[in-house]
Amino acid sequence: MPKNLKLHYDISGEDYTRAGEASAQLKQVLRQLGLSSSIIRRVSIAMYEGEINMVIHANGGTIDVEIDSACVSLILKDTGPGISEIDLAMKEGYSTASESVRSMGFGAGMGLPNMRKHSDYMKIDSTPGVGTTVYMKIALGEE
Repeated sequence: MPKNLKLHYDISGEDYTRAGEASAQLKQVLRQLGLSSSIIRRVSIAMYEGEINMVIHANGGTIDVEIDSACVSLILKDTGPGISEIDLAMKEGYSTASESVRSMGFGAGMGLPNMRKHSDYMKIDSTPGVGTTVYMKIALGEE
């Protein structure tokens, strides 16, 4: 495995046809690096949920990934409306997605809870009217 591999993804807002492409690309990279299927699954789910949140709520953003011998680190950054009540947003089933988004099968309120569930570390910095940055780490050690 390379000492430190850095990847960058630009996420388009409200482009539901491309939603999930970045996480699929990362999944392919992780396979090529020979990571275990359980690690690949956790990283893919955590990133996909964050990517979808950016598409639905924040008019896109960026995802920076760093892979080293210890972990996969993800930084998801947007300049969307921000999250005013993070504790509420972390509750399973809570969603601010519009009815049209829900009718497409998105916005079930599981994004942030799934991100927390599949990462070993997660921190959210958000300022209403400014944007949100989510930091996640998934350890590559013993499973």
